[in-house]
Amino acid sequence: MRRHIYINKKISPYKRTIQVSSDKSLSIRTVLLASQAVGVSKISNLLESEDVLNTLKTIKKLGINYKKKKNYYEIYGFGLNSFNPRNNTVIDAGNSGTLGRLILSLLIKTEKKIKLIGDKSLSKRDFSRVIKPLRLFGAKIKSKNNVLPVKIHGTEFIRPINYLENIGSAQIKTACCFGALNSPGTTFIRAKKSRNHTELLFKYLKIPIKVKSNKEFDLIEIKGLQQYNSFNYRIPGDISSSAFFIVLTLLSKNSSITIQNVNINETRTGLIKILKKMNGKITFKNKRFYKGERTADIFVKSSKILTAINCPSNLNSSAIDELILCFLVAAKAKGISTFKDLGELNKKESPRLNISIKILRMMGIKVLRKNNNIKIYGKPKLDLKGNYHIKNFSKDHRIFMFSCIAALTLNGRWIIEDKDSVNTSFPKFIGILKILGAKIN
Repeated sequence: MRRHIYINKKISPYKRTIQVSSDKSLSIRTVLLASQAVGVSKISNLLESEDVLNTLKTIKKLGINYKKKKNYYEIYGFGLNSFNPRNNTVIDAGNSGTLGRLILSLLIKTEKKIKLIGDKSLSKRDFSRVIKPLRLFGAKIKSKNNVLPVKIHGTEFIRPINYLENIGSAQIKTACCFGALNSPGTTFIRAKKSRNHTELLFKYLKIPIKVKSNKEFDLIEIKGLQQYNSFNYRIPGDISSSAFFIVLTLLSKNSSITIQNVNINETRTGLIKILKKMNGKITFKNKRFYKGERTADIFVKSSKILTAINCPSNLNSSAIDELILCFLVAAKAKGISTFKDLGELNKKESPRLNISIKILRMMGIKVLRKNNNIKIYGKPKLDLKGNYHIKNFSKDHRIFMFSCIAALTLNGRWIIEDKDSVNTSFPKFIGILKILGAKIN
């Protein structure tokens, strides 16, 4: 079966309303929290991507049953530390850093030896960032060079921790929060600002949590060993998935799109703030609250004149999965755009900063780089004529989708490899592009 796609024509003007796939961060977190709740939880509109399906397989392997119903999943929890795996169980997190790092944090009290593995991409990623705090809780963890495979052996004698998270990683912060669930006393976390889905879910579930915020950090207190009840939850649309259609529309002529029921959590909308500063025509409609999260319909219109930006680095964490799309918009903007402190991008599924710069330069865009800072020299009249072959990007789903949007808005003849990479997060991506009128072979 062919693993690549061909695109050799810009997308035609469109005016459409769509729904994107469900939020991946919330899907994984709700499944894991339901596995530790008391009773039967019902999660509807769960994202059925490889990362989330691997999360379901993981809890099943750890002794937690689930059933897929017509419109929702039932997960049968037995409370905190209720995993009942066999000794030397092997868990495969696939491509999911979120699953891999968070499941370790729920195993710190499991007195069986568990081995965590992942695919080729995940096996290159740094796990020291969660190994360090989980060892402080008391878990015994072994790993060569802080990458997968990781072996964990929990202990009954868990202790609360006082931890500084100064990277701005929601995965590290959440690992500390999940670890706190099974520890006595109160865990204190001082965390650089990042997405806050976990804290909002804790509040909704009435898990004892206090959050105080200042300009750069959140100060979090969690009282451990507090059982919580099962819950019902409907997952909203994913803003990271929406981002590709937002940029597609901004860069296309005479087009508009409404994306329904998208999570617009303040810690996830950095992309929107950046694009508005670049004169992007984006508005929120039908804003509402759902169990602590903010949702809305996102309306986007083509933007004839896009302007360069000196992007504030404090927006990086709230746009971390979408920053490469901002680079694409900068390539079409008038002027020189500056982005700083981008090192975290190279710690994703691929060295995403390096690869996105390579693609921009392939398209004839001047990009100057100094350490983890870049300048992009925009070409508002950019209209590609050449041949472009996108390959060797570690099957990074976001690089694949980024390349599709470039091909559909900038012209040229494109071959893009590893089309199945989207299955980790957004299996319906190519289908929605075709609904909008994209010619993809």
